[in-house]
Amino acid sequence: MTMFSFHPVKPITTGEGGVIVTDHEEYYLKLKRFRTHGITTENVRKNEGPWYYEMVDLGYNYRMTDVQAALGLSQLTKLDAFVQKRREIAAMYHEAFSRIPGVRIPYQLPYVDSSWHLYVLQLQLENFRVGRKEIFEALRAENIGVHVHYIPVYFHPYYQQLGYKKGICPVAEKWYEAVLTIPLFPKMSEYDIRTVMEGVNKVLSFYRK
Repeated sequence: MTMFSFHPVKPITTGEGGVIVTDHEEYYLKLKRFRTHGITTENVRKNEGPWYYEMVDLGYNYRMTDVQAALGLSQLTKLDAFVQKRREIAAMYHEAFSRIPGVRIPYQLPYVDSSWHLYVLQLQLENFRVGRKEIFEALRAENIGVHVHYIPVYFHPYYQQLGYKKGICPVAEKWYEAVLTIPLFPKMSEYDIRTVMEGVNKVLSFYRK
C-alpha cells in the first residue's frame, strides 16, 4: 500500500485527506470496509432484502466527498505544470544557497527526480552566533514564511507516555535541531523567489561568526 496526502500544501490537493493505492486484492477489500464503518454488502444474507448490509469490521467514515474528488481530478490535469514549477524554483534555490557558508542544501540522488514538496535548509549551527530559533524568528520578521519540518514523532507527549525517550535517534534529533523549511509553491512569483533568497542571505550573513 502507498499513501498520498492531498493536504493544501502538497503537489495536488483536494482540500484535505488523501488516497491509498494497492495492487493487493485482500488489502483493497479491507480498505473499502475500513473507509465505510466496516460495512460490506458482499457475501451477506441477501434474503433479508436488497437494502441489507453488515458491519463485519471496525471502520470509520473515511470516504472522500464527490466535491473533493472533483477538485482532485481537476488538479491532476495540472500536476505536470505544478511539479515543473517546483523544480524550477528548487534549481534557483540550489544555485543561490550552495554558495552560502554554513548551509547544506538538499541532496538528490542521480536516479531520483523529486517533485520538491518541501525545500529544507540544514544550518551548520557552529558557524552562527545564535541558534535556529533566533534565525527562524529573524526570517519571519523579514516576512519569509519559514517553518520546521518535522518535529520527531516521539517528542510528542502521546509517545512519551508510551515510553519513548529523547535520545533514541541521535542523528534525526541533531538534524531536527538545525533545519528550516523555506517557501516553495507553484504560485510563487519571480519577486517572491528573489525575496526569499535575499532574505535568507541577509539573515544568515548577519548572524554568521
